[in-house]
Amino acid sequence: MPQVQIRGHDHYYEWVSQEPRQSGSKKKPVMVFLHGWGGSSRYWQPVAQSLSTDFDCLLYDLRGFGQSQDPIRASKAVEAYTIQSYVEDLAALLDALEISQVFLQAHSMGSTIGTLFLNQYPQRVQQAILACSGLFEYDEQEFRQFHQVGEWVVRLRPRWLAQVPLLDRLCMARFLHRPIAADQRQGFVSDYVSADAVAALGTLLSAVSEPVATAMAEEFAQLQISTLIVSGDKDQIVPADSGEEAAALNSKIDYVRMAQTGHFPMLEDTETYLQHIHRFLTPVLC
Repeated sequence: MPQVQIRGHDHYYEWVSQEPRQSGSKKKPVMVFLHGWGGSSRYWQPVAQSLSTDFDCLLYDLRGFGQSQDPIRASKAVEAYTIQSYVEDLAALLDALEISQVFLQAHSMGSTIGTLFLNQYPQRVQQAILACSGLFEYDEQEFRQFHQVGEWVVRLRPRWLAQVPLLDRLCMARFLHRPIAADQRQGFVSDYVSADAVAALGTLLSAVSEPVATAMAEEFAQLQISTLIVSGDKDQIVPADSGEEAAALNSKIDYVRMAQTGHFPMLEDTETYLQHIHRFLTPVLC
């Protein structure tokens, strides 16, 4: 299992490529993938496999999630798991793997991390794809209630939940409009119940917060990198309208609203999702 230590914490990563990639190799451009809250890089596999003809695809698990769990070095303070800290993790990961510039593809919370990365390290990204990203307004009472429920959800996650029959369908019902493969649903539940509790709570509190909510409009407006936002028109987590509002702030942002998909358009309709991705990337790759 490939691991690299980033800022004092072991990170799992893998290459999805048609040929073995060596450190420092420049045979193909690199596309790095960021997953969302409670998940892992595994759900990006179908997209990465499809793009591996043109890219060396770098998948990694965010600190505290998936296989990037290091109980010896993990911080016990939720303040260590801010969205900004994951921006710095990504920069350090690229440094450690000797990668100067990438294409970036991110989803949900990963898209928030990715947007901040685009503005803080614009020289390191050629193009970006943000799935299920957008603006959201700060409401103190709603955010407080969300945090209370979120803390309860994080703390009540016995590992045996992943073995309960049909629980994967129940857990994913709010996230999906179309069905996805059973192993993908089960993978999400497994990742969710095994995520580090402090990391899960810290990222939840940071991602859904007043500072992030109030900053994102300006972050989108400042983007200098050619960016595509892809929304699922039935997304109940990050509504499509919020993605369209973000795209309207900047001529550098293209926008696609995918019909009949929810919060995981890349899995619910992979073929159409890839068509949009290829259309966006083609001018640069030709």
